Amino acid sequence: MSPQEYCKSKAAASGSSFYYSFKFLSPAKREAITALYAFCREVDDIVDECTDVNVARTTLQWWRGEIENLYAGKPQHPVTQALVPAVRDYALNEEYFQEIINGMEMDLDQNRYPDFKQLQLYCYRVASVVGLLSASIFGYSNRATLKYAIDLGLAFQLTNITRDVGEDARRDRIYLPLDELAQFGVTEEDIIQGRESERVQKLLDFQIERAERFYDRAFSALPDEDRKPQLTGLVMAAIYRTLLREIKADGAQKVLNARVSLTPLHKIWLAWTAWLKA
Repeated sequence: MSPQEYCKSKAAASGSSFYYSFKFLSPAKREAITALYAFCREVDDIVDECTDVNVARTTLQWWRGEIENLYAGKPQHPVTQALVPAVRDYALNEEYFQEIINGMEMDLDQNRYPDFKQLQLYCYRVASVVGLLSASIFGYSNRATLKYAIDLGLAFQLTNITRDVGEDARRDRIYLPLDELAQFGVTEEDIIQGRESERVQKLLDFQIERAERFYDRAFSALPDEDRKPQLTGLVMAAIYRTLLREIKADGAQKVLNARVSLTPLHKIWLAWTAWLKA
């Protein structure tokens, strides 16, 4: 299996909405973004699947060294080997890859966030930085597009957090800011035990409204001249924002005890519609 085939397999196996948007890219850009996504999956899986924190931390440290190997021209892993042409052709910033690992390490160090300011740092590292790398691959001529990429990454991550509230709580992780739980009269135990209530509903609606604002901020920041090269991000946004709105329409508190998702056919239809509109 070639490095490119390995990355494609990694991306396809995840079933992520992102994978559906890659199909609209040129072959070279598709290989680059698939390799980037495979890297994100590799380091994220370490945190999600490794039960020993010390082993997870050691493995992330190995990836730090492997990113250094990539930029030194001697990558060992199939993912970093696949990233070689992407780094060369799209001038991808090494610090961004290290920042993604910093975000993954935050999951090893804390499972609660006292306020949105601290949560926003986490979201920046695990999502906005990916947006910045993606924007470089897609191409842009106006630096205002980088603001779009940061805000869109935040919107994506806030959508994930809302969707996965129950699943994360069962792993003793609560990403909803604790001061906002208190503001709505919701306890950590309410989230962990999946207790549905009007207070929980209002708390989650509040989270959805914040994510919606970040989508709006992202779209308003995207310069007209970069809409075409950034089309893949707009396709992703169409899928993710639809998911967010379906969560709200279905009664947001249901995410405590069930995972809301879109069917593959629905994702394909949304991707095609967004592509035609753009």
